[in-house]
Amino acid sequence: MVKLHRSVLVIITVLLASAASLCAQAAAPPDLDSYVANSMKTFDVPGMAVAIVKDGKIVVAKGYGVRKLGDPTPVDEHTMFGIGSNTKAFTTAALAGLVDAGKLSWDDPVYQRLPGFMMYDPYVSHEMTIRDLLTHRSGMGLGEGDLLFWPHSTYTRDEIVYKLRFMKPASSFRSHYAYDNLLYMTAGQIIPAVTGTSWDDYIRQHIFQPLGMNHSTVSNAAFKAGDDYAFPHERVDGRLQVIPLEVLDNVGPAGSINSCAADMAKWVQLQLNHGKFVDREGSLFSERQSKEMWTPQTILPIGEPSPALATLKPNFADYALGWGVRDYRGRKLVGHTGGVAGFVSRVMLVPQENLGVVVLTNAEEGGAFDSILYHVLDHYFGLPPTDWVAAFKSVKDREVEEAAETMKRAEAARAADSKPSLPLEKYAGVYNDAWYGPITIRMQNSGLVITFDHTPTMIGDLQHWQFDTFKAHWRDRTIEDAFLTFSLNPDGSIDSARMAAVSPLADFSFDYQDLLFKPAAQK
Repeated sequence: MVKLHRSVLVIITVLLASAASLCAQAAAPPDLDSYVANSMKTFDVPGMAVAIVKDGKIVVAKGYGVRKLGDPTPVDEHTMFGIGSNTKAFTTAALAGLVDAGKLSWDDPVYQRLPGFMMYDPYVSHEMTIRDLLTHRSGMGLGEGDLLFWPHSTYTRDEIVYKLRFMKPASSFRSHYAYDNLLYMTAGQIIPAVTGTSWDDYIRQHIFQPLGMNHSTVSNAAFKAGDDYAFPHERVDGRLQVIPLEVLDNVGPAGSINSCAADMAKWVQLQLNHGKFVDREGSLFSERQSKEMWTPQTILPIGEPSPALATLKPNFADYALGWGVRDYRGRKLVGHTGGVAGFVSRVMLVPQENLGVVVLTNAEEGGAFDSILYHVLDHYFGLPPTDWVAAFKSVKDREVEEAAETMKRAEAARAADSKPSLPLEKYAGVYNDAWYGPITIRMQNSGLVITFDHTPTMIGDLQHWQFDTFKAHWRDRTIEDAFLTFSLNPDGSIDSARMAAVSPLADFSFDYQDLLFKPAAQK
């Protein structure tokens, strides 16, 4: 029997301990399943999918819960979810590949790539670059123009790009951050202009296929019974329920991709590997472009978080190219969220730790994905555990309470006994907004009904609120109610009408405040 020298035994022991430590460091949190279950229960989320990538390896790609409320079919690693604005990083990656190929530059003027491109301000039309399209600093207001596609409209991508020229800026060019979707869609339209291939086909051919993202799509329009996809859920009139899939093809480059845990893990592997494939030679984009896409471009304001989330306050926060960049516990984070009707998602990269996390959900609960994200980050950072589920739930509860109080005060303050200035039929007619186009108000059953003519689901009953303000109560209850206020001319005729969301919690994409309707007879 061969005896080992004591020093050799010590070395072997140290090596084994080191190997065990490395394995422990690479492993997912041991309580991940129970933590996800707690988050889903607390935030009332029917289904989730989670992916974790560490040191180039896929550690977790797993589904939780059910695809559809009331249906036991489980979520698995291939169940597709709408990833919303996490689509934006795919669009910038596609453009990065074209930059590598010398077919365009980030700083090319947009009008040179999209002939006829115009913004409201001629100076901006001339100076705006591809980089500007991707960095939310155009001068447009938050979510301005989103009603051109949300809820689903009949407008095409080209029609929406054309309408940019009618959108008045909210600030000067490159001076403020304001998140937008329309300019990302515009950036996506540069791909067919340069390559002759649609954004949709380009993403399939140049990203999905090379990465083996075989369960991902650029649209949900062709989903059919039996396909492995999650159903969207939303709290409507206080009750969580299944809602129809929102088709976002006309703004595809900004938010229409559907993907799953297994495929998003591959996407995260590529990102952490700076554009290079992890299993073979070759790349989708160069390390230089990877660095460019993670380089801060627009400074983001940093507010004071709720005390429950005080440790999440960053020292810096910026928007790069398709990614947000900030810090947490001394590490740089590169990430993005996504939200479409009935889905929210989170992708986060920690380059310093070679770590990536993806959380996909089929309900609109950001606290659900963030609580899981920070639980995973804390595990890999070696930090003491925090009950992030309780922390994010307390913040949500407070937001809901404050919104309810605001609406209650508004209800109490309104002049409920006031009357409209005009007979109801005088408010009926066709009205036009410079960028949205026409709406129609008509009499029906002794009341007024409003329709947004290019948005089939936007049909609402106008309920008198006070004076010349009505509340548009949409028949599709997934659409946020809005106030509609008429202004009169001295002779009593209608000069214009403006809108505003009723709830303080309304998604910013219901950008009612950016509309100014004029009676169609006015020129």
